[in-house]
Amino acid sequence: MALQAQAAELQVRVLLLEAGLMPLAARQQPLVLRAGSQSWSVAPSEAVVLQLAAGGLVLERGGAVERLPQVSELWLEPAARPAGDGADFQLQQRGYRGRLQLLVGGSAVRAINHVPLEAYLPSVVGSEMPASWPQAALRAQAVAARTYALRQRKPAAPFDVSATVSSQVYKGVDAETPSTREAVASTRGQVLLYGSSLANAVFHSSAGGSTENSGDLWSQQLPYLVSVPDFDQHSPVHAWEQRLEPEQLQKAFGEIGGAQRIEVLATTGSGRVRQARVIGPAGTLVLTGAQLRSRLGLKSTLVRFEVLAPELAALPPSLPALPPLSSQPQPSDPEAAPPVQVPPPSLLAIGRGYGHGVGMSQWGAHGLAQRGQSYDQILRHYYRGTELRPYGTP
Repeated sequence: MALQAQAAELQVRVLLLEAGLMPLAARQQPLVLRAGSQSWSVAPSEAVVLQLAAGGLVLERGGAVERLPQVSELWLEPAARPAGDGADFQLQQRGYRGRLQLLVGGSAVRAINHVPLEAYLPSVVGSEMPASWPQAALRAQAVAARTYALRQRKPAAPFDVSATVSSQVYKGVDAETPSTREAVASTRGQVLLYGSSLANAVFHSSAGGSTENSGDLWSQQLPYLVSVPDFDQHSPVHAWEQRLEPEQLQKAFGEIGGAQRIEVLATTGSGRVRQARVIGPAGTLVLTGAQLRSRLGLKSTLVRFEVLAPELAALPPSLPALPPLSSQPQPSDPEAAPPVQVPPPSLLAIGRGYGHGVGMSQWGAHGLAQRGQSYDQILRHYYRGTELRPYGTP
């Protein structure tokens, strides 16, 4: 599909919240709430609450409650053209630019922020990276986030991206800083292309020494998302350990009564778990690395497991001498001490990195920036064979 529109002219639709209760407020400018042919004014600093109740919507403001007409959507938008750099509306104590679309469902309302792409990005950069990081890293993040957002646009769907790690984090205007706005402005409209298509510019926190081939995580190997050396040795999650207690293992693997040990059966080229066997008191499970990470809440799948011996403190203070090993059955002694109940073991996960490992490592981008690499050099390292171009150029 030909790229025709300029990125600066485009809007992105971000799912902020899906809930039955929507606490809303105006900031510096008055707002208008529209539902069908009806509208309500919201004064600066005024707070209102929209709530699903008895199959319909009610509006609470100033202690009064009003039932709204049966509509499938509402809009909250500035009463006049916004002025300045402040937020246009507030949702759950966070301020956002643009307009808010509220889609009414049977059990929840979806709050979707319609915001110009270039006004959305400074918050994403500040939500995804510390604003104090070098400009080269922030600019690389801005280009990756812009490319990702444009590639995720889905005109037929209710929204394009979410505001969480399931897409890319977006915390509204409070996450913006002068440095994140500079990173976006200095790369305005720039995206990563592979051939004539937008690259899938995914990113993660830290790769633990090397990134992952996309084909080892997903069904398709993209030519520009290949395993490359990372420069995240200074990352606080470059190497980590996580103790897994019996209670957590019981909850994670309830169908087999917990886990006595976890064996890695196969790894990817970068060393991440492709498949693992979980051995429990009541059976075994064979899981993918992604399934294992999800069940245990691991930082990454670049991990191995050790069995920790039960704590000595959990055993009785004095134990009788063990009898010699014998193949002959021993007579029972009704006065003998009952057998010691050994508690189930804990496991230790020993890993590196944080995230799925595909694409740009944010800590690696920081490391390359500290070495004097420019943002375009950082992007070329992590997205091999892509080109940096203004969006919409042939």
